[in-house]
Amino acid sequence: MKTVEPHTPIQYIMGKTEFFGLDFVVNEDVFIPRPETEVLVETAIDIIQRTAGIAHRLRILDLCTGSGNIAIALTKDIHNCKIVASDISEAALAVAKKNAALNGVFDRIEFIESDLFENIKGGFDIIVSNPPYVARYEFAALQREVLMEPRISIDGGEDGLDFYRRIQENTSKFLKRDGYLIMETGFGQSNAIINIIEDSRILKVTDIVKDRNSIDRVMVARWIN
Repeated sequence: MKTVEPHTPIQYIMGKTEFFGLDFVVNEDVFIPRPETEVLVETAIDIIQRTAGIAHRLRILDLCTGSGNIAIALTKDIHNCKIVASDISEAALAVAKKNAALNGVFDRIEFIESDLFENIKGGFDIIVSNPPYVARYEFAALQREVLMEPRISIDGGEDGLDFYRRIQENTSKFLKRDGYLIMETGFGQSNAIINIIEDSRILKVTDIVKDRNSIDRVMVARWIN
């Protein structure tokens, strides 16, 4: 019988969780999908449905896919799309592939082992990401259950903004003109991330969507240059 460590999240013990009404396998190799990330999926779906982009087959890139929850939820809801899901962790991608098969969308998602854009090719209509965004000084205050999750999936650098900077630096090479960048953000990070995104003078923040606790949770930016 496997020994369960103290403070092990119940989702790891059960080996599964639910996200966006779908079932997902989870283990210690992946970050556990949170309800607030459903706001990101809802935002992306809303943008797709109210833009002319729905008229052609969309290419969507999911950076830091983890368990694959965002890519899979989008694929289930938006049938006219091709999704590339990337993660630096081979173990996480193995879980994401299992989840894609479990939800019947394995043949519609391309999984790539990549440190953000490193192994990515081509242009995308939409780039989505729930990147690591916990600042290192915040780790001492995190719940012990959260600390049982892969550190690579939550460590956003000294100020929590490292991945937003890296994504902003490379988005213009992979986002199609008039395309959208949609990212989940942490508490109190909105102003700093707006400055990072708009410093490029290529993207403009068009919307900030709050979660069910009225916290700024999803940032939407669009190619303007």
